Amino acid sequence: MVTVIVSAVRTTMSLLYVNENNACIGIEANRFVVKYADGMKKMIPAETLESIAIMGYAQMTTQCVRECLKRGIPVSYYSKGGSYFGRLQSTGHIDAKRQRQQCALYQSDFALQLSKRIIRAKLNNQLVVLRRYEKSKNRSVSEQLNRIRNCREKVAECLYIPEIMGYEGQGAKAYFDGLSGLIDPEFVFHGRNKRPPRDEFNSMISLGYSILLNEIYGKIEAKGLNPYFGFLHRDNEKHPTLASDMMEEWRAVIVDATVMSMINGHEIQKVDFVKDAEEPGCYLTKNGIKIYLTKLSKLLLGYGFRIQKSAFEAIITKRKYKELLERLPAFAGEEDSIRIYKIVGKGQVITFGKEAEETVEDVVVI
Repeated sequence: MVTVIVSAVRTTMSLLYVNENNACIGIEANRFVVKYADGMKKMIPAETLESIAIMGYAQMTTQCVRECLKRGIPVSYYSKGGSYFGRLQSTGHIDAKRQRQQCALYQSDFALQLSKRIIRAKLNNQLVVLRRYEKSKNRSVSEQLNRIRNCREKVAECLYIPEIMGYEGQGAKAYFDGLSGLIDPEFVFHGRNKRPPRDEFNSMISLGYSILLNEIYGKIEAKGLNPYFGFLHRDNEKHPTLASDMMEEWRAVIVDATVMSMINGHEIQKVDFVKDAEEPGCYLTKNGIKIYLTKLSKLLLGYGFRIQKSAFEAIITKRKYKELLERLPAFAGEEDSIRIYKIVGKGQVITFGKEAEETVEDVVVI
């Protein structure tokens, strides 16, 4: 017997960010259509759209909402400043049995050990980012590095999750103290601040964390788990705690490193921010959001390429497996790719049609 997964891959997918006030997203002739207030339109084929993020006051038609639910396309809602409100998601992913098992682990040793691993990994990644910019800027942050290393070692000895969170907080303070001395002087900041962010650096990482949280939220739901049943972050925090748990390790190497790279590399300027807008604080302008989201989204794609939800698993005889390989090429069109993942014996991946590439996904920021 042979166990295989057959995946039909469409080689072009789109991520749509709508940051245009009064824009309206609709559906026409199997295409998602974004209509601007001045009458201009942007069209995206329905079969290539993976997700929609609405930032501010854009709207969706009822027909568009229904189409997103039918196709399993999540729609996320943010404020103009990037604060995450919530998401529209179909219920096809729910796995009640798995969520009961997940919930039962809340007060277990598993929660403690997982929390240790998450925070030690987070502290280690903070060390990686600090050392990278210490070297490139030729400035010493040895004091902050030693404080973070000490926190990392202490976490291994913790017996309770609140202890772990205490060392996480100490490590974060040392980390941001270090980064503030390594950033371009024009963008200097003084520690972590949010709700509202008071400077350009904190504005960018706050938006980046919201995007990353939403990305992980969707991955958790796709596995049938509940994003609100976390282990490190506890129930009284009133947010998707499991998504927050899973995000901790990646904050520094995905979001913080991207922001430092863009600022120190002069990819983003002071003019790309505005203060005293509709919301108190410092926020990216429309152009700034487009520059930042394009860079961040493409980086996220580097951690694995997306495929449409067209995967089938089967346990078949060797004869049927051979027959499958002979018949599948006829189903691969010019823009399609069909992949066979053999997952027993000697693992094997066979591709028919166009080879899928990691860089073909499109990021659309409006």
